[in-house]
Amino acid sequence: MNALATIIRDMIVEDGPISLERYMALALGHPAHGYYRTKTPLGASGDFITAPEISQMFGELIGLWCVEVWRLMGEPKSLHLVELGPGRGTLMADLLRAARVEPRFRSAIDLHLVETSAPLRRSQRQAIEGCGIPASWHESIEEAPSGAVIVIANEFFDALPVRHYVHQDGGWRERQVGLDAQGRLSFGLAPEPEPGLSAPGAHGEILEVGLAASHLMLTLATRIAEQGGALLAIDYGYCEPSRGETLQAVRRHGFADPLHDPGEADLTAHVDFCSLERAARAAGAQVHGPAPQGQWLARLGIFERAAMLRSHADQSQCAAIDAALERLAGTPGADSATDMARLFKVLAVTPPDFPAPPGFEMESP
Repeated sequence: MNALATIIRDMIVEDGPISLERYMALALGHPAHGYYRTKTPLGASGDFITAPEISQMFGELIGLWCVEVWRLMGEPKSLHLVELGPGRGTLMADLLRAARVEPRFRSAIDLHLVETSAPLRRSQRQAIEGCGIPASWHESIEEAPSGAVIVIANEFFDALPVRHYVHQDGGWRERQVGLDAQGRLSFGLAPEPEPGLSAPGAHGEILEVGLAASHLMLTLATRIAEQGGALLAIDYGYCEPSRGETLQAVRRHGFADPLHDPGEADLTAHVDFCSLERAARAAGAQVHGPAPQGQWLARLGIFERAAMLRSHADQSQCAAIDAALERLAGTPGADSATDMARLFKVLAVTPPDFPAPPGFEMESP
């Protein structure tokens, strides 16, 4: 049992079982032992790889997306550019490099990075130090200054804690983390049904509820609706109401036990884009998408960008470009349900009556 598991065990001994949501918050964000406080999880030597690490094309297209959104905003002379969970800074470095096509945009932006990990902050500083744009770092989005903003959230919402409710004896009981007979962390259920849940369900069926994600979306969308700007959220998840659990622990690119050595593995859950959309609309904002990542990247011109890169590449570089393109955007016309192109969704939030941002122009009304 590692240090954080001992801390959690002592909490349970003192006060009783804790919710899954509380457990995830501790495992990911404990000040001394939390995964995102202490680890550098990205890359081949880490636990997982995100889209910006696969190819420069991803961040470049997001950079051009930001420039066009700025134009649709009326080219304000001052704009906050905020990234939530910037990883190693790869996306932002590629974004700022691509944005050189519009020097006035670069002159307008005030850059803010929301990051709780000290190791990742160091990597981010190194990644963007040659970009010519000064940056400020924050612990939370609430610390970023008010005003018009473009927010980038790539694989951020999936890392927010979720709650599980299991249908048993005619009611929904919250899944909790307690201790087994040997004193080890184990899953259990609350003794009484959750009073606010009355939906029908089959015995053993699970509801996964991302209240933290919905609350964050409400905060962001309220700001955007009132102060102007846009949010771009990219994550793996689903667009239709769904039941069942998607919680997973990932360590060294493989699945792990979520209760074993908390703080040592990444804990994530698929994003419920239905809930995000409802929260954004409740804040008075306009929602665009969600669209499959592959479709959205194709509309932004990733295949054309890949062709341009190939024209200046040798054979091995061309092979790498093609592999990255297939992973990010898939094969046009293919019907694969397992690649990033389809599993990942892209959603944008803007003020009411804002024009459709790039990649969303062809949506059905």
